[in-house]
Amino acid sequence: MRILVTGGAGFIGSHLTRRLLADGHEVHVVDNESNGLRSAVPAGAHYRRADVIRPEEIEPVFAAGLDAVCHLAGQVSIIKAYDNPVGDLRTNTEGTVNVVQLCVRHRVPRLIYASSMTAYGDCKLVPTPETEPCLPDSYYGITKFAAERYVHATAMRPDLDFDFGVTSLRMFSVYGPGQALDNPYQGVLGIFIGKLIRGEPITIFGDGEQTRDFIYIGDIVNGWVTALTSDKAAGGIFNLGSGRSTSINDLAAHAAAAFGHKPGAYDIRHAPARPGEQRRVQADIGRAQSVLGWQPRTTFEQGLAETVRSGRASTGG
Repeated sequence: MRILVTGGAGFIGSHLTRRLLADGHEVHVVDNESNGLRSAVPAGAHYRRADVIRPEEIEPVFAAGLDAVCHLAGQVSIIKAYDNPVGDLRTNTEGTVNVVQLCVRHRVPRLIYASSMTAYGDCKLVPTPETEPCLPDSYYGITKFAAERYVHATAMRPDLDFDFGVTSLRMFSVYGPGQALDNPYQGVLGIFIGKLIRGEPITIFGDGEQTRDFIYIGDIVNGWVTALTSDKAAGGIFNLGSGRSTSINDLAAHAAAAFGHKPGAYDIRHAPARPGEQRRVQADIGRAQSVLGWQPRTTFEQGLAETVRSGRASTGG
């Protein structure tokens, strides 16, 4: 297939691009390099520096013809969304609308959208299935959920003269090799590993008993590829998580232990809780398992060891 990956210079997008190339697809990447790095785009991909909030910059890729779009471009920080809510809205919601409109204009038959666990907000039902009402309570979560609804509402339009198959993948806390180790706004495990490599104190916001569902990048990429090639995925919304819950306190302890620090020996500090952070997070992945046949295969222990190894190798730490 001829596939466009928006945000393909970012952490998840670059891993997905590498896999799609390995599977024999022709892959085009657009990225504005606000979060991603040009150097992260795998050799063999056709790269164009462009921004989804400016549709005229990305339309030439659509005009040449596409079989599918994997839309990952976005503003990914909950905290930055509070600092600049209009910018967050423009990138995550307006940018997605631009991509959807280009898909319609150029009759692209397949769109996979990078949705988020933050769409749920604080749920009473944990593990959380896709049927749970979405009540996002962070600005970031609101823009991601709004964009998701635009994607699916467009696919249901009765006036479309082609079959437009869309899928949303609500990703939980993705981690793995290639994750930024020096960006304080994204990827809590990457932040912790970067601190450990540099010998800096780890800061936990709040009491640290808030939980997250950490899912390894390789399993996420498998989920995207499965959704892209499955006839059963069109029209669906799927959680992509591990189905396991880990507290931030435990995450910090595991990360420190991976560097050889004994329990309680590393400098871990606490700061006031930040707005918009979910308290209890754990994915119910039954739908992805039963409909798509997708199954996470990397344990947290395996994934952590590989992420630490990669981080040390990339920094010499």
